Amino acid sequence: MATVLETIGLEKRFGGLVATSDFNFKLEGGERHALIGPNGAGKTTLINQLTGLLPPTAGKVLLMGEDITHLRPDQRVRRGLARTFQINQLFLQMTPLETITLAVTERMGHGSSWWRPVGSRAGISDEVAEIAGRFHLGDVLGEKTINLPYGRQRLLEIAVAFAARPRVLLLDEPAAGVPESERHDILAAVGALPREVTVLLIEHDMDLVFSFAERITVMVNGALLTAGTVDEVSHDPRVRAVYLGEADHG
Repeated sequence: MATVLETIGLEKRFGGLVATSDFNFKLEGGERHALIGPNGAGKTTLINQLTGLLPPTAGKVLLMGEDITHLRPDQRVRRGLARTFQINQLFLQMTPLETITLAVTERMGHGSSWWRPVGSRAGISDEVAEIAGRFHLGDVLGEKTINLPYGRQRLLEIAVAFAARPRVLLLDEPAAGVPESERHDILAAVGALPREVTVLLIEHDMDLVFSFAERITVMVNGALLTAGTVDEVSHDPRVRAVYLGEADHG
């Protein structure tokens, strides 16, 4: 498989604090990969560097072989790198229909006229309906987002990222704060994402990690501790010591 996302010697310093240190990472096309680590490990700082929210102090970020280290977040999205956030970044007074339509028309370069009737442009209504169905939002398209259960809001944010047609999708704790009764739809939707979309999952929920990921990268103190298959990582004594404890997840 070809490498779709790579970091080379990535480092971020805040004064004397080193948030990420000489971080070298590869994400292969079609992978289901999880990034884990204890609180303060540097996961969010890493993701913010990958997506352009934070400039690195040193090192490079490559997307499909292109150096994107100094590109803005919107430029990275246009090149195929999309993300979700730990806390929803949604327009709460808009409906899912409006939100997904805005995402689709923005990708097409018609964002300034997204408010036109969905059916006024060929293909948009079909794509919006397909995305809504994929993320279990078809029955709430006309509801205001603020009135949706939190699990549906999380699904909507993933739907918006998916509407950008990413080659690489970074999911930052997609099930965080979601009641157990609503988690199934999120797990099902993430699990059903097409293989042409490579997924990097940042997650604390180890049940979700082990049920979804094929490979896992472990961060500790801003640095790479280890990376490997689920079996390799779950049985690594270093991982057990610093993150998983001694519980048997294998």
